[in-house]
Amino acid sequence: MSEIRRRHFLIASAALLATPLTLGAQSARRVPLLAYVVNRPGPQDLDQAFLRGLREFGYIEGKNIRIEYRWGDGIEGRWAAVLREIVGMNPDLIVSGGAQGGLTASKATTTIPIVMTSSSDPVRDGIVVSLARPGGNLTGMSTFVSEMSRKRIELLKETLPNLARVATIWNSANPGSLPLVHDTEVAAKALGLVLHSVGVSQASELDTAFASIARERAEALSVISDAFMFTNRRVIQARAAQYRVPAIYPGDVYIEAGGMMSYGPSTAAAYHRAAYFVDRILKGSRPADLPIEQPTKFELIINLKTAKALGIKFPQSILSRVDRIIE
Repeated sequence: MSEIRRRHFLIASAALLATPLTLGAQSARRVPLLAYVVNRPGPQDLDQAFLRGLREFGYIEGKNIRIEYRWGDGIEGRWAAVLREIVGMNPDLIVSGGAQGGLTASKATTTIPIVMTSSSDPVRDGIVVSLARPGGNLTGMSTFVSEMSRKRIELLKETLPNLARVATIWNSANPGSLPLVHDTEVAAKALGLVLHSVGVSQASELDTAFASIARERAEALSVISDAFMFTNRRVIQARAAQYRVPAIYPGDVYIEAGGMMSYGPSTAAAYHRAAYFVDRILKGSRPADLPIEQPTKFELIINLKTAKALGIKFPQSILSRVDRIIE
C-alpha cells in the first residue's frame, strides 16, 4: 500500500470510528422537557418574562430545552386533568402558575420537581415543610404576604376618606382564600368599616355577586385573587365599572384589564425569577434544598382613566407613593 493510500485509509477509518461516538454523545445530551402549566387566558408578558429568565441562564426553547404548554383556565377540575396528563409525559420538571396550580401539582406527583411561579402560602396549605427548607419536590416563588389584605383596605380608606361600607369578593371553592378573607375582615373592623363578604365559585355567579354588593350599598371593593379571579378579571372589572364600585386588586394584571387600583408584588418579576429555580434543578439541585422566595418589591398602581370615570380623585398622599400610573 502506497503512503498516500495508507494515509487516506487511516483518515477514513478514524472518521468511521468517531461517528458512533459522536452520535452517542449527542444522544447522551438529551434535551430536557419542561411542562409549563399556568392560567389561561393570561397576559403574554408573564410568559415572556419567564422565557426571558430562561434565556438569561442560557436556555433557548427548541434548542437546549423543550417546553410543553398547558392551561389550567382557573377551573379546579381542569387543573387536575391537565396535571394528570402532564405527569403521564414524565417531564424533567413542572412549572406551575398560581396557588391552585402549585397545590394541584403537588397532589399529582411527589417525584417530579415542581417550580411555582407564584403561590399563596405553601406552608399553610401543607405542601412544604417550611419556606427555608421545603423538604419535598416543590419550590419556587410565594407571593403570599399576610399584610397585603390589610394594606389594600387601608388604601381604599385613604383614597375614600368617607368610606363606611366595603365589600370583598373571593373564590369560595378555594380553601386558600379563607385566611385572606379573615385578614380583610380584621382590617375592615379595625378601620370601623362594615364589610360585605361575597364568595363565588363560577363565572355565572359574578352577576349575582355584584348585584348583592350594590344591594348592600358597598362603596368600594377589595378583590381577593386566585386562579379563578385571575381568569375572570375582565368580567370582574366590567361589573365593577357597571355598578360604579371603586375597586382595589392584588396585582398589575388587573389594572391592565381596566381596574382602578392595585397593590401587591410584581407578577412579572415572580415569573422571571422562576427561571432561576429551573436552572438550579436542571443542574442537579433538589427542590427540597432550594428555599422558597417571597417578594421584596411591592407596587402601587393606579388607572387614572378608570378613576375619572368613577368620579374618584386620588389624594396627594396616594399619588406621592404610586409606582406606576396608567392613563
